Amino acid sequence: MYHKEKSIQIKNSASALYNNLGVLRIAPRRLTYFTVVHANVVNMVSASWDGLNYSHRQLQSKEPNVATSTSLIMQAAFCVLPSRDLLVVTSQKGIQMYESDGSIMVYWHALDTPETPTAQAVFARGISAVWENYICVGVSSGAILVFDVPSKGSNITLSEVLEEHKESITDMASECSGSQECIADLVSADDGGNLCVWKSGEEFQLLNKIPGFDMSCSSVKLWKGTVVAGYGTGQIRLYEAVTGILHAEVNAHARWIYSLDIAPFSGLLLTAAEDSLVRVWHLTMTPETNSVEIAHLHNECVTDTQICGARFCDSDGYAFAVTGYDLSEIIRYTQT
Repeated sequence: MYHKEKSIQIKNSASALYNNLGVLRIAPRRLTYFTVVHANVVNMVSASWDGLNYSHRQLQSKEPNVATSTSLIMQAAFCVLPSRDLLVVTSQKGIQMYESDGSIMVYWHALDTPETPTAQAVFARGISAVWENYICVGVSSGAILVFDVPSKGSNITLSEVLEEHKESITDMASECSGSQECIADLVSADDGGNLCVWKSGEEFQLLNKIPGFDMSCSSVKLWKGTVVAGYGTGQIRLYEAVTGILHAEVNAHARWIYSLDIAPFSGLLLTAAEDSLVRVWHLTMTPETNSVEIAHLHNECVTDTQICGARFCDSDGYAFAVTGYDLSEIIRYTQT
């Protein structure tokens, strides 16, 4: 179903972090941007669709008024809002927001660090654009910071802090099918596997809390009112977002799942794990029963690689890209 394309070389290898791959397709310019985190650097590659031209950029985890930073970056993700696209970078010190090509930093938010060192590390992780003008970012305390983003300029404000999780946020996702009738439009996951389902607006509402079972939920997606969650057990679970009803539980991988992605137009689901496997599944909604079914379609084995990022490169799932720990390349696959 998929075949391997020529890899894209990157300046550094990928760190062993969940969801360590960002992809943004710039259709008018026939370009795709990729980001991969290595220690305190974000490696950014702009690749032309014909595969002939590449340009590289590296972003440091800057802090205002500090010459050099040793702050480790936890995640880099593209946030697509109706009026603009931003690249959001989270670290142990704070949250940086850049124009999508990485050229200009438009906003910096420092994390509250305790005066005395504590046993718990401080960091931000879990990034999602929500609705028309919000970007939500999770922090290690379990709080979710909601930023109100104007259509242009740098006048970004922290509009709300959601305090429902008691453990570090691992990942967040907004409704990706684009359908307006979905009530829930944000899901957040934490280290204990707990999921919170939200409705955005002037004030965010908690719609549902799906309890975990003491196993981290490393990656989560929301599609047509269904939460798709990947766990440290190698399982994926499909829940109805608003009621929390479990539709399906699949023993998808032998090791920890590091990344999930959904192609919203086709319902294809990508899962990637420490077991060196990337799997493609197909999700279908059955309107009569209002349930979701999942079928396995395809396997790719990336030999001797602990996979840490996997993303579709388009909304149909025609192509996907994969990163692996200690690998200085982005591996691409396209449908045959």
